Amino acid sequence: MTAATYDRSAHDAVELIRLKRDHGRLSQEQIRWMIAAYTDGYVGDEQMSALAMAILLNGMTREEIGHWTAAMIASGERMDFSSLRTPEGGRRLTADKHSTGGVGDKITLPLAPLVASFGVPVPQLSGRGLGHTGGTLDKLEAIAGWQADLSNDALLRQLDEVNAVICAAGPGLAPADKKLYALRDVTGTVEAIPLIASSIMSKKIAEGTDALVLDVKAGSGAFMKSRADAVELARTMVALGTDAGVKTTALLTDMDTPLGLTAGNAIEVEESVEVLAGGGPADVVELTVALAQEMLTAVGITGADPAENLRNGRAMDSWRQMIAAQSGNPDAALPQAAHSHTINAGVSGTMTRMDAMSVGLAAWRLGAGRARKQDAVQAGAGVRMHAKPGDRITEGQPLFTLLTDDEHRIARAQQALEGAVDVDAEGGPYETPELVFDRISASDLTD
Repeated sequence: MTAATYDRSAHDAVELIRLKRDHGRLSQEQIRWMIAAYTDGYVGDEQMSALAMAILLNGMTREEIGHWTAAMIASGERMDFSSLRTPEGGRRLTADKHSTGGVGDKITLPLAPLVASFGVPVPQLSGRGLGHTGGTLDKLEAIAGWQADLSNDALLRQLDEVNAVICAAGPGLAPADKKLYALRDVTGTVEAIPLIASSIMSKKIAEGTDALVLDVKAGSGAFMKSRADAVELARTMVALGTDAGVKTTALLTDMDTPLGLTAGNAIEVEESVEVLAGGGPADVVELTVALAQEMLTAVGITGADPAENLRNGRAMDSWRQMIAAQSGNPDAALPQAAHSHTINAGVSGTMTRMDAMSVGLAAWRLGAGRARKQDAVQAGAGVRMHAKPGDRITEGQPLFTLLTDDEHRIARAQQALEGAVDVDAEGGPYETPELVFDRISASDLTD
């Protein structure tokens, strides 16, 4: 059922709102009708708002969430990568990754070419940032000439020739989700886990990938602040992918501390290239390798060592090919901010905390993010971190460098970082939290 084929008289929106308000279960037919009628404009925003609030308060069953996701997929087109073939004529399985977003989360940039370097097609349809978490496309658009928009034919051709694509998702994928997401944003229903899960998974399933690895983050700088909520979201999304025939696993990862030593756009590209060159911050390397291992295993490649392809240059070769295929110049100098300001340590000791949300907010205030979708971002803006929790610091040494093209932004960014760091002056032992604290696959689901 689509907006063009549904029967307006088949159901009544108020009846469905009351049913969910009173803890009832919506049938597949009722859900399909509601999504089609809302996409078509027959069901108004105020009615969908009421249903979304009822879902936030009363939840949905696994079956309901599955039907809701399927209805959103049916509102648009589905991509098909079955034409990708081996030289022998066999079908090539695709693998994709989705992160729920965090501060300094540039993992897609080194991950896609790393997995591609093993011959696995990676169709990474990404978005732009909003708020304190940066968007993958915003980072890549810091590279001279790089183009985010590809036709479906160009996407397929690049996957066949280069194995890796990072590009903008087309408007034809799950258009119902785009409309519903905007509504949730202004009605206090963004936090509804069934709606978060179906929003993410409707687009990923419509994308047509064979395997999907989810990076579900928990902590200060993540959408999900508590680990319990992150686990619930991960289980819900793994169930949706599994029920749709997509081999889906999730890694639960810590986002109390920013990833790596940069939060911004061009500076995150720079750090990603360091990882592809066999260096880079240990936490970025660790998570990139862990997700790559999951993606390779999901498409049947076992015994591979992703870290080796970072060391031997194959991942870097894939990166250069991927960037060049989208008109980017991998050798071009990256943009630099016009102004910088350094924040120094006030005391000596061992750093025990760096609040990810504070760093993300500072980067956003410097111009690395946007408050509205139509806002422009500064390619060179962001925050460089010169130490992380566990490091011994000395009074007066640099902790943060703030980068921006607008000098007047620096004061508010400094305010965001007040109290962002804790230091143990006694310099006692520090135990680094696990970066990956859980893993969920289909075998972990009980219902």
